[in-house]
Amino acid sequence: MRGLIVAILLLTPMLPAFAQQSTMNKSVHYDSVEIPAAAFNFVRDNATVIKLPHEHVTNWQLTMQNKLEYSAPDGNAIVRLLEQPNGTKFIEVGMGGPPDYRLWVAVNTPEQGYFLIHEQKTNGWSPGKIITIQHTSNGGLSASIGQEVLVDNLDISGFTVRDLSASGLDSVSQPPPASGGTVAVTIVSGNPVDNPIFYLPFVIVVVTGVSIGLLIKTKKR
Repeated sequence: MRGLIVAILLLTPMLPAFAQQSTMNKSVHYDSVEIPAAAFNFVRDNATVIKLPHEHVTNWQLTMQNKLEYSAPDGNAIVRLLEQPNGTKFIEVGMGGPPDYRLWVAVNTPEQGYFLIHEQKTNGWSPGKIITIQHTSNGGLSASIGQEVLVDNLDISGFTVRDLSASGLDSVSQPPPASGGTVAVTIVSGNPVDNPIFYLPFVIVVVTGVSIGLLIKTKKR
């Protein structure tokens, strides 16, 4: 029993040390972008491209909140997550304006081209709801809005987010879709294995197992 108590006491001062090191995890990247309304007044083929400060490789989570003021009843705001500025692999989130509030999620890959993976033609989103897109090495692509799951564990053979693009017009003859406001986007990425605290549960299990083994061995004597 003494060995177990000693092990726990030894681990206790390690907790803040691991926590402090985890905040300095160099594999973690965080970017926050406010896309202005004017960025959506372009056709898709001439979209506004926003270069992110960091590359977000494989394990990442992106949140998006649409706070635009729509000026056209059939206006759309389209945000694409790009691997390359002019590449053929991207993830697309489309948000139509009121009163329908259409929402869709699509993926374009070199192998399969453009395909729609979720569409809700009415009441798909609202300004107060957060849209979440995430990708992991084990789970693939997932998307949700609030508590509602839109896409779950779709395999797209990996994805690195390097850029964002914004558009909203199908042709230059259309009126601008938005007159004000922004779309707020945040993205965080990192490999949990590079975080020292990731290993802490395994350390506790090993030390506890060794302590119990020593306790049993001592009692047998």
